[in-house]
Amino acid sequence: MAIHKYDPKIYHAVLGQFEPVLRISDGDTVITSTVDNAGHNALDQKVAEGINPQTGPFYIDGANPGDTLAIHFDKMAPNRKVGRAAVKIAPNVVDPQYIAELPKERIIYEWELDVDKWTATLINPDPQLGNYVLPLSPMIGCFGVAPMMNQGIAATTASTHGGNMDYNGFGAGVTVYFPVYVPGALFFLGDGHVVQGDGEITGMGIECSFDVQFTAKVIKGKGIGNPRAENDKYIMTAGNAKPLDQALQLATTEMIKWLKSDYGLGDNAIGVLLGQCVKYDVGNIFDPAYTMICKLNKRMLDDIL
Repeated sequence: MAIHKYDPKIYHAVLGQFEPVLRISDGDTVITSTVDNAGHNALDQKVAEGINPQTGPFYIDGANPGDTLAIHFDKMAPNRKVGRAAVKIAPNVVDPQYIAELPKERIIYEWELDVDKWTATLINPDPQLGNYVLPLSPMIGCFGVAPMMNQGIAATTASTHGGNMDYNGFGAGVTVYFPVYVPGALFFLGDGHVVQGDGEITGMGIECSFDVQFTAKVIKGKGIGNPRAENDKYIMTAGNAKPLDQALQLATTEMIKWLKSDYGLGDNAIGVLLGQCVKYDVGNIFDPAYTMICKLNKRMLDDIL
């Protein structure tokens, strides 16, 4: 198992079958960086075009269609002192009768980032907020593998391959599982947020370029339908679709399949667990496909297994 350091020179605003930037083995770790959602690097220089430019793709030896790729985020943190976020709330998250009341102009606020204090401080003083301070909670908004059927899918949306899920639970310490559709899986990542509320309802978290370390592992012969994840507390499944109820359906179905295949539970036991213990989180509800997360506390499983 090797550790690779990759300094990006190429970025893609589409997840698809591009030439790999680095070839790694099953179990290897990669230390790399990402640009922000607008293509600015650690020096705040624009080096990439499009929305959510991605670092990668990384080719993982041994990953083939029908396998599952596991990506563990070992570390992630902003690598510059300024982050940016929009403040206009998206019209699709308010009552249609209220849309006319929303601000017409899209305004961007800047935040000062301090990784020593682990804080983000509002640089543009708001009359009602002043120099507002928030604790950092870094997450990767967009990441995934090359999609099925030779598709190239924009990094502004999400599907079974992952993509722009914008779920604030995808931070350091989480392992995310993806279905493999092409040889090598072709893993991409980008769109770092130092802070983001549920849903990314202004279309931006506090966006910043990131330093990221991840470890890739291949689970041979195991196919999944939609992204799965786990951390020290929860197992999670992601549904990416529109409307929101379809995203919830996909996430719930994937959780049921996981509980059957890996935990050996029957329908009645699953009904008890999910009926009384399931939790749902909202990922992206701004971009073309919405994301819903279905999750179950591991303690609930430990009590019965």
